[in-house]
Amino acid sequence: LREACLGFLEPQRGGTFVDCTLGGGGHAELVLRALSGRGRLIGIDRDKDALRAAQERLREFSCRKIFVHDNYSAVKRVIEQYGIGRIDGGLLDLGVSSYQLDVRERGFSYMQSAPLDMRMDPTRGQSAAEWLQTAEEADIAWVLKTYGEERFAKRIARAIVERNREQPMTRTK
Repeated sequence: LREACLGFLEPQRGGTFVDCTLGGGGHAELVLRALSGRGRLIGIDRDKDALRAAQERLREFSCRKIFVHDNYSAVKRVIEQYGIGRIDGGLLDLGVSSYQLDVRERGFSYMQSAPLDMRMDPTRGQSAAEWLQTAEEADIAWVLKTYGEERFAKRIARAIVERNREQPMTRTK
């Protein structure tokens, strides 16, 4: 998939590229290798840990790099903020990263016990545990059905609400 991305982006011609979901910097590294000093990369991510990891991974590249802690939906504002009139290519790799699943403190995986968090940016908004304490059964079912494509969403939501009455769900296990 990475090579297909490079084929569509054509960074070897130079220019300004935006990786809207920078993550650990895997796609950005491929773009920077192809740019070889003739361009600029803007990396955006909601996760400060991911930004730090990408900065470390990409430090060797001579191209101008800009790292921004924000949501990919802010891409227009970000490029305007840096005085960029147009970009030559952009990339979004949507979804949870393996880093977020592997680091138990992030609260995404049930493989290890940890606080139930599940935020892409743990500095903003409510954790999943906090939301589950106040959410209505219908709202929980809607989230499970809409975002999780769960066909048993109503049953699961009912079980969550009943479980929370006995003991609040605060851990991933």
